[in-house]
Amino acid sequence: MSLVPSAETRIPLGKSGLAVAPLGWGMWRFGGGDRASARRRVEAALEVSCTLFDTADIYGSGGERGFGGAESLLGEVLREAPQLRERMVLATKAGITPPVPYDSSERYLLEACEASLRRLGVEQIDLYQIHRPDLLAHPAEVAQALERLRSAGKIRSAGVSNHTAAQVDALRAHLPFDLAAVQNEFSPLVIEPLSDGTLDQAMQRGIALLAWSPLAQGRLAVSAGEAPVEPRVAEVIHALDAVAARSGTPRSAVAYAWVMAHPARPIPLIGSQNPARIREARSAYSVQLTREEWYRILVAARGARMP
Repeated sequence: MSLVPSAETRIPLGKSGLAVAPLGWGMWRFGGGDRASARRRVEAALEVSCTLFDTADIYGSGGERGFGGAESLLGEVLREAPQLRERMVLATKAGITPPVPYDSSERYLLEACEASLRRLGVEQIDLYQIHRPDLLAHPAEVAQALERLRSAGKIRSAGVSNHTAAQVDALRAHLPFDLAAVQNEFSPLVIEPLSDGTLDQAMQRGIALLAWSPLAQGRLAVSAGEAPVEPRVAEVIHALDAVAARSGTPRSAVAYAWVMAHPARPIPLIGSQNPARIREARSAYSVQLTREEWYRILVAARGARMP
């Protein structure tokens, strides 16, 4: 039996009543290009059965559209093709406010959500996430903002990103509803969620885990002949390539499959903005990853034998 879920599997977003495909699409670099190009990328993600679309108000801020650029571009696509909205679970994030850098005060989150709704051109955000912990915001204040937004119908569910397990529990203690998702970096190279309580908490509390940068910010996508990589990265690439050669899939697909294989059912967020690479990700479902191979990749990531 394969450790990897099928494309038809649906993973619950906590107790929100929403469920998504095992692969999602991350829109960190979505802010560039025109509407036609943006629509092709959106449709490519839908074509490979991605249902979770994850953006943020800070995405695209370095481009010509400025702050909110990725949301604005997606909004243009949805206004042109409103039928696409029905096929996606729409997630966005707030709380990064350069040069502050973080603000999760109640006032700011309420204003930020309204701004995101306007840019996206939608009446409700399916999953609204606190992008990074604001150490000056009491969890009770953050919880109150999320509850007000949920009660007003502005958001359907709430989550957090880049939070520790302890920070998640601190916020949950003040929320009258359950968090739907936690989004942290997780890949065959960035393995801290396996040991820092993130994945254990997700299973214990029934929270979905969204894995950003499943290719380790491109370090696992390096091609042969490119700049040399550090020994540990090379060992992980070698272990991934062994599975890729056996299964006849790209290395990236094996990396996605490795993340999906964990029993917490983490959802890798494909980061590519290239339609061909987005479509290529679907081959992750055909990777017949064995338990031995999964652990061999982990040993390479650890740079040492398993305890």
